[in-house]
Amino acid sequence: MAVGDFENVIQEKAKSKLKAPPLYKILLLNDDFTPMEFVVLVLQTFFSMNQEQATQIMLKVHTEGVGVCGVYPGDIALTKVKQVVEFSKKNQHPLRCVMEEN
Repeated sequence: MAVGDFENVIQEKAKSKLKAPPLYKILLLNDDFTPMEFVVLVLQTFFSMNQEQATQIMLKVHTEGVGVCGVYPGDIALTKVKQVVEFSKKNQHPLRCVMEEN
């Protein structure tokens, strides 16, 4: 086996071991107390949605009980969930935000 062949085998093995990190869906859960306008504000502030996108997701949360805000790598998803939960508590709303593996 030539040196070049050996390097190709090592590169191929390294590539086969690399996997993309798992992605997580961020979900907002419906409750009977958080105003719809606040949910829209959360979606615009933390998920960079425009008014129309945020309203569509808010209505999905309201009618179906849950809405997907986005899909992110684990560390980003965790940060966003914490930010939404803290913002909701600070504004005295019980809005629940969770993440689950995609």
